[in-house]
Amino acid sequence: MAIKIVKNAAGRSVPLEINGQKVIPFQGVGKHRPEGRKYSPPIPTCSDYPDDGNKVVGSLEEALRKCGIRDGMTISTHHHLRDGDLVSNKIFEIASEMGIKDLVWFPSASFPCNDPIIKYLDDGTINRIEGSMNGPLGRYVSDGKMKGTAVLRSHGGRVQAIQDGEVKIDIAVLAAPTADSYGNAKGTGGKSACGVIGYAKADSMYATKVIVVTDNLIDLPCFPMEIEGNYVDYVVVVDKIGIPEKIVSGTTQITKSPDRLLIADLTAAFLEKSGILKDGVTMQAGAGGTSLAIAVFVDEILKKKGWKSKFGFGGSTKYMVKMLEEGQMGFILDAQAFDLDAVKSVENNPNHIPFPVFNAYNYHSKGNLTSMMDIMILGATEVDLNFNGNVVTHSDGYLLHGIGGWQNCLHARNVILPIPLFRDRIPVIVDEVTTLCGPGELIDVIITERGIAINPLRTDLIDSVKGSGLPIKTLKELKDEAEKICGKPQKPLFDEEIVAAIKWVDGTVIDVVRKIKQ
Repeated sequence: MAIKIVKNAAGRSVPLEINGQKVIPFQGVGKHRPEGRKYSPPIPTCSDYPDDGNKVVGSLEEALRKCGIRDGMTISTHHHLRDGDLVSNKIFEIASEMGIKDLVWFPSASFPCNDPIIKYLDDGTINRIEGSMNGPLGRYVSDGKMKGTAVLRSHGGRVQAIQDGEVKIDIAVLAAPTADSYGNAKGTGGKSACGVIGYAKADSMYATKVIVVTDNLIDLPCFPMEIEGNYVDYVVVVDKIGIPEKIVSGTTQITKSPDRLLIADLTAAFLEKSGILKDGVTMQAGAGGTSLAIAVFVDEILKKKGWKSKFGFGGSTKYMVKMLEEGQMGFILDAQAFDLDAVKSVENNPNHIPFPVFNAYNYHSKGNLTSMMDIMILGATEVDLNFNGNVVTHSDGYLLHGIGGWQNCLHARNVILPIPLFRDRIPVIVDEVTTLCGPGELIDVIITERGIAINPLRTDLIDSVKGSGLPIKTLKELKDEAEKICGKPQKPLFDEEIVAAIKWVDGTVIDVVRKIKQ
C-alpha cells in the first residue's frame, strides 16, 4: 500500500509515514502542541549490579553481548571526539562479525572518520542512519543506496526525539575521556580530552542500556560528572578512544579571504549600528573562519565601548576563551569545544560551564536557551527569496551536511546569516531552497560581501539602520547581482523515492530529500 503524501504548512510534500512509523507534517512555527508524557526507560534494580560499584568488563564486544545486542536495535553514539572518533565504527565492526542485521545508528553527528560505516550499510549490519550525513555518507544516501530512510534532526530535535520516545535507544555507547569504574564520566582529562560530552546526556538518561568507553579510568569519583554512573550499565577500558589531533582542531583560524573578511566586517558594523550589540549582550557564533573573524571584530567593539557580553553559548573557541579571560564575556555555557584552548578552559575556568543541549535546545521543555540569546550568527548552503534556509543539501541536491544546532538557534532574537553571494560560482541566494530546513520568518538578516538584506518582517531593524551608510539591499537585488556574475544555476533532478526526512525542532516533518536522478 502506497504511503500517503500531503502538503505541510510550508507547502512541502511530505509522507505520513517514515520507516513504518507515523509522522506529523510541519504545522507552522509554534503550532504543534505535544501530548502525553515523556518516555521512560525500563526500571532497573541494584540487585543486577556489583555491590562494589565496579562495572568494568573486558571488552566492548563483551559489553554489547551483555546488553543483549540483536537485530533491529537502535544504537546511539555522540560526536564530541569529532573526526578523531575511534569508538563508533568499532561497534558496527563487532556487530557485523556477530552477524547482527538491520541496526539503526543514531549518532549526534558523523564525521569523515565514519565513512567506513558504508561497509556496514552495504552488508546489512545497519539498516539506516538517523543523524547527520556528510561527504561520502551523504552521497551514498542521496544515491538511494541505504535500505531504510534517513532521518535528520537538529541537535535539539535529537534530544526531543529521545525524550518523547520517538526514538527508543536500545544501547548507548558513550566514549568518555575520563571515567571511573562506576560509570561517572566527563570530557576533560586524559589523552583524549574533548572538553565536554553533553551531547550524550540524554542518551545516558533514556537508553535501555548504557556503555561508557574510556581510555582514562580513574578512581571513584570522576568529578565533575557529566554522565552519572547510576545510569550506566557497563564500563569498557580501551587503549585509545580518539586521535587527539583530530578530536579538536588546534588550527582553527580566522578566514584570510578578502570577501569573507568583508562579510565579517559588515556583520560587526551592522550589529553596532543597528543597536543589537550592547552592554550585557548574549550571543552565539560558530567556529568557521568568517564566524571567528566576526567574534574578533565584536570583541574590539565591546572593548571600545566599555561593554561586556553577559554570556556566550558554545561551541567554544580560543576567541571566546580570550573574551572570557580578558573580561569581555562573563560566562561561556558550552555544548562542545572546537579547539584545544577551549578544552583547557573548560577544565580550568569555573566560568566556563559545560551546558548540554538537553538543557539548551530541547523545544519540548520549559524554556530554550536560544530564545534568550540576543545575537545568533549562523551559516547556510542556500537562502531563498522568502528568507527560507537550507543547511543539509547543496543546489545539486546531494546531502552533504547535518543540521547541527542550526534550527534551534533560529529562535534567537536576532538571527543573522553572514554568507557569500556565491560559492564555486554557484549563487547561494535562489528562488526556492532545494531543501527547507528553517522557515524564513525566523531568519532576520542576510549579510553578503555585496550587501545586506533585512527580512521585511523586521521593520524595527530596517528603521534602526536608516542613514547608517550600510549597503542595504533586497534579497532580489542580491540574487540578481549573483546571477549576472555566475548565471542561473540548473535545478537538480530527483526521483520520487524519498531517501531522507528533515524534522523540525518539534518533531514534525518540514521537508524530505529525494533520490538524485542519475
